[in-house]
Amino acid sequence: MTLEGKNLLICISGGIAAYKINYLIRDLIRRGAEVQVLITPSAEQFVSKLTLSTLSKRPVYSDFYGADGTWNNHVELALWADLIVIAPCTANTLAKMIHGLCDNLVVATYLSAKCPVFIAPAMDLDMYQHPSTKQNLALAEDRGHHIIPAEEGFLASGLSGQGRLAEPETIAQHLENFFAPSQELTGKTVLITAGPTYEAIDPVRFIGNHSAGKMGFSLAEEAASRGANVILISGPSAEQAHHKNIALHRVTTAKEMREVVFRFYDDANIAIASAAVADYAPREAAPEKIKKSEETMTIELVKNPDILLEMGQSKKEQYLVGFALETQNGEENAAAKLRKKNLDMIVLNSLRDEGAGFKGSTNKIKIITHNTVENYTLKTKKEVAHDILDFVQQELLK
Repeated sequence: MTLEGKNLLICISGGIAAYKINYLIRDLIRRGAEVQVLITPSAEQFVSKLTLSTLSKRPVYSDFYGADGTWNNHVELALWADLIVIAPCTANTLAKMIHGLCDNLVVATYLSAKCPVFIAPAMDLDMYQHPSTKQNLALAEDRGHHIIPAEEGFLASGLSGQGRLAEPETIAQHLENFFAPSQELTGKTVLITAGPTYEAIDPVRFIGNHSAGKMGFSLAEEAASRGANVILISGPSAEQAHHKNIALHRVTTAKEMREVVFRFYDDANIAIASAAVADYAPREAAPEKIKKSEETMTIELVKNPDILLEMGQSKKEQYLVGFALETQNGEENAAAKLRKKNLDMIVLNSLRDEGAGFKGSTNKIKIITHNTVENYTLKTKKEVAHDILDFVQQELLK
């Protein structure tokens, strides 16, 4: 099931159709999703927190603070979610979302979200057809949100027409379809490097960097979900590979990474070098722990092999992707690296951008080729991996 293990945030606004969400939650739980429910204050007139909490197996939040004074952190709720569903979405809630009128927990969480958003409107037919509603739905689509159209039928007003909330099974199917893995990479071999390398100074110390491997592992999971056979070569990282299509090879040093890369490189169709390989290593690692004695200590460093440069020099039919983490002149430096190392594409991120870089769960990137520069907003690394592989696939189709 494609919803297995997905974190779904269900936001209910105050419409009579809110009762249908009980059935939606039950269906999503049956499909393996983790469900957290938020409701607007007016929604409490239509649905029971006790029922929603029992079905979702989680407390239901409607205010910024609980009865005991604890803070219901809208930022954490937004970052937890793989996807947000606003259903039913009334004309009032839709307008608040689109125009940033942040007066309740649902809208505050929506405004903090980095994940995809699905909107299932429900209202009377004249409200649904009103120019302001149509404009707000169009603005929502322009922002990349997914609209699950209202259905035709008998309405609470006694009228009949378009405005009914889509049936729970219809909403659930939209979510299933969104997460259903495409299989465009079936039969392809994708080689990915991830994480840092550690270069020993002595048995207990090393030269390394802050890379945690999150970006590379996210790329591996995304490529595998698209049908690729993935060879993931990772330096020291706590991240784990979960997909059955991923063959994980763990290494420590740059030389070890180079050896494993070129064991598989010739057979790769796509190679993505996201690892943060140490540029230098101590000329010699001390056999025993170096004792603290002098006020200063000198370590002679020598250059590590430039794995990405060698990959570019020996490239045949592979589509080769590099990464550049910069602190200044980012686009200029990344473009120079693209040319020097014979890459097809380079992914640039800057430590100057809040939320980008090492360790965190988000990233903000630019994709640079010899002909184009594409800018992306701050997203989760899962979403960034999706964007990168979408771009690669588009390039391969040219």
